Amino acid sequence: MPAPLPPLNCPPGLEYLTQIDQLLIHQQMELLEVLTGFETRNKYEIKNSLGQRVYFASEDTDCCTRNCWGPSRPFTMRILDNMGREVITLERPLRCTCCCCPCCLQEIEIQAPPGVPVGYVTQTWHPCLPKFAVQNERREDVLRISGPCVACSCCADVHFEVKSLDDKYVVGKISKHWTGLVRELFTDADNFGIQFPLDLDVKMKAVMLGACFLIDFMFFEMTK
Repeated sequence: MPAPLPPLNCPPGLEYLTQIDQLLIHQQMELLEVLTGFETRNKYEIKNSLGQRVYFASEDTDCCTRNCWGPSRPFTMRILDNMGREVITLERPLRCTCCCCPCCLQEIEIQAPPGVPVGYVTQTWHPCLPKFAVQNERREDVLRISGPCVACSCCADVHFEVKSLDDKYVVGKISKHWTGLVRELFTDADNFGIQFPLDLDVKMKAVMLGACFLIDFMFFEMTK
């Protein structure tokens, strides 16, 4: 995707997001992981609705972390533009994964440029439903994300709705796309779609991208 002119107060590299209201995330399939079950670094292509690549994302973790902690692992995700510049960094700390424990819930920090936080996605405790708060750099809630009771992808897409703070309006969604029986059974390479308002703050679009990766690891990143 050609880089548009950056608007005022736009973090460098996020100008790509100013003209789009949808992102497609395609996780690359790793042959070693398919054949052995040995967890390798996740890599993703991030595209616009026309199929043009906007960013490339690569997980930065060591072998021990990936294979000992599995989908619960802490990670740094480095997101590069088409010129190879790191424009977004995602930081997920190690947190409790037990749904019965309301403390130490999951979260991810989004930095753009690297080292400068622009927002957070924090899990909101609920006994049955996956719920998250989308926050700005001051940790003020901006949007909410709510998923289905059973986040299971069986011959259908799974949708996580993005809502206003009062839960009255659906303003977007994060969808895990069904990729076919063979791929779903034998790999953890997933495809996602993100929809958001075209006029949404570009920083919040980057935070929505971070929310997608957190949802992937929490619900769909499992060794087959």
